[in-house]
Amino acid sequence: MYFMKIALMIGGGAFALAGLAAQAAPVSPLEVKIELRVLDFISEPADRSAVAVLYDRDHPASAEEAAGILRALQDSAGLARVKIAPRLVEIRSGQLATIAHGQLRAAFTGAFSATEDVESLAFLGGETVGAMMDRCLPAFDDLLADPSWRCALLVLHGGINRALLGHALTGGRSFLGRLEQSPACINVLDIGADDVVVRATNLVPTQWLQERERFTTMEKLLAQYLRGAGGGNQ
Repeated sequence: MYFMKIALMIGGGAFALAGLAAQAAPVSPLEVKIELRVLDFISEPADRSAVAVLYDRDHPASAEEAAGILRALQDSAGLARVKIAPRLVEIRSGQLATIAHGQLRAAFTGAFSATEDVESLAFLGGETVGAMMDRCLPAFDDLLADPSWRCALLVLHGGINRALLGHALTGGRSFLGRLEQSPACINVLDIGADDVVVRATNLVPTQWLQERERFTTMEKLLAQYLRGAGGGNQ
């Protein structure tokens, strides 16, 4: 029997890279309302006291704004806890300006590959996959060990989600770089006493079958960066 449920979600449009955007996109009331709508599907309104919402934003200013918006909605939604989870912040990028032009594709997409030494790979010259997992996996295990909630909405980012889903699917330390995570996607996990079941991954309400997609999220970000930098094909 699975007695706890997690909706693992990516906040749409909020991913910023050092050198690509000055700061993360502001968290809008509409985005928060969408996330609360997800809660309607995974929890009973009468039992919202057993719901936890963990929010992540890359920059303190936007994290503060996100927390403020959620707190403003907290009473009307009846949520028990809304908080920022620092250990679940997305894998940290380095400065794009320091990366050689010919190394950009590897810098953008390498960490999301299936190479055996993926944990040693740095994301855009910044944090390594292994260092990210060192902080996010214990945070996830702490959440699973907390008996005070029954449903949780985690609004995170693609790198963290791949680490948490890899942990849930394999039962160990595994980073699934090839598991695509689209903006605003939803993943659903059921938690039992000694087991985790992944019910769904990368659900995108605006494009359930992703029939229009031909590029990964990181390939799109690379193309965006190259257009802004006036670069060519990689």
